[in-house]
Amino acid sequence: MATAGYGTALAVVRVGHWQNKIEQVFVGETRPWFQGSRLTAWELAKDGIPVTLLADSAAAQAMRQAGINWLIVGADRIAANGDVANKIGTYGLAVAARYHGAKVMVVAPQATVDMTVSDGSGIPLEQRSANEILDAAGIENCLPEITVANPAFDITPAGLIDFIVTEKGVFQAPFDEAFKCLKTGKTA
Repeated sequence: MATAGYGTALAVVRVGHWQNKIEQVFVGETRPWFQGSRLTAWELAKDGIPVTLLADSAAAQAMRQAGINWLIVGADRIAANGDVANKIGTYGLAVAARYHGAKVMVVAPQATVDMTVSDGSGIPLEQRSANEILDAAGIENCLPEITVANPAFDITPAGLIDFIVTEKGVFQAPFDEAFKCLKTGKTA
């Protein structure tokens, strides 16, 4: 299963497909901006990679039924201990992946690893406008007196992540130990 848009994580998916290691990719739609359907699924289809688009809420069921064995995601920021800030829903996907026995791989540029932030609690999370949810597709779908929470990102704990891949190498837990080489400019 792949999430987010075109970039580092999608490059891993492409190479995996070209090496006959990935047969099928399941992509969440990524609401409310639909990056999964507008970007990720579109790019994969254009490359001839078999892709199935899912409603975000259908991901766990797909993991159970389709036998998905990898969750590959990007990251907006990675703390020194390996906690990952990424698009909202990544944490839930990682929990579902762990439950269903799928490995979790985070693929991001090395610059995403912030050794000055000890763990995910030090990463601020953006809250988006309530209108993105209240007025989906131009349709008012909720009473105005209802409070809306619309976080753009969540934190996936390092304990749910099997591998973090950067251009410096493949890192495994414990990530705070594994990332020490980044301070010296060495590779994993």
